Amino acid sequence: MSDQTEHHGQELTLTKTDTRTEHPPMFRVLLHNDDYTPMDFVIMVLREVFRKEELQAVQIMLAVHKRGLGVAGIYPHEVAETKMHVVTELAKTHEYPLKCTIEVE
Repeated sequence: MSDQTEHHGQELTLTKTDTRTEHPPMFRVLLHNDDYTPMDFVIMVLREVFRKEELQAVQIMLAVHKRGLGVAGIYPHEVAETKMHVVTELAKTHEYPLKCTIEVE
C-alpha cells in the first residue's frame, strides 16, 4: 500500500491506496483415461509436452489409469490452453483418443 498526502488549506488528508496486484486464475490441464491410448504414449506426452521427469510422468499416468483422470500441470490460461491443443493434436496424429481438458483451479 502506498500513502498519499494532500493539503487542502489547513486540512491534511492522508489517503491509502491498495497496490496489490491480482494474479490471473490458474488452470489444471487434465488427461482422461480411455481404453485405447497406450501408457507409453501418455508418459511420452507428459515428458515432452509437460516436461515431467520419468518417475513423475509414470505416477501421473498411473493416476490417469486408476482414477480415470490426472493432472498433468497447472498453468495460466493461455499456457494451459496451448498445452491442451498440443496434446490433442499429438493424439490425433498417432490416432489415439486421448482426451485433454482444462479447468480453473
